Amino acid sequence: MTITMYGITTCDTIKKARVWLESHDVPYRFHDYRAEGIEADRLRGWVGKVGWEKLLNKGSTTFRELPEADKAGLDEKKAKQLMLAKPTMIKRPVLEVGDDVVVGFKPEVYEEAVK
Repeated sequence: MTITMYGITTCDTIKKARVWLESHDVPYRFHDYRAEGIEADRLRGWVGKVGWEKLLNKGSTTFRELPEADKAGLDEKKAKQLMLAKPTMIKRPVLEVGDDVVVGFKPEVYEEAVK
């Protein structure tokens, strides 16, 4: 089973999730949004599985600094465009475990996901 974690290296939640995976001897690949971006098809797949509302981090600095016009009338299409343009707005981490997608970090959820 292939596991890939998506996020940014400076995120505290990413750091906690990486420590958890490593301490449980779970092999994974890390994909840094800042360095590698995110593909439209991958984001579309995530939205299809978990919904754009769960993926878009409205509490992120990047989102909060957007002009009000960009935040107004948010729908799936607009949210995907924003996340593609500025992937740091995607909630972190996103963990792909085979065909499953886990958003955020909770040890008990990771325990179940990586069985």
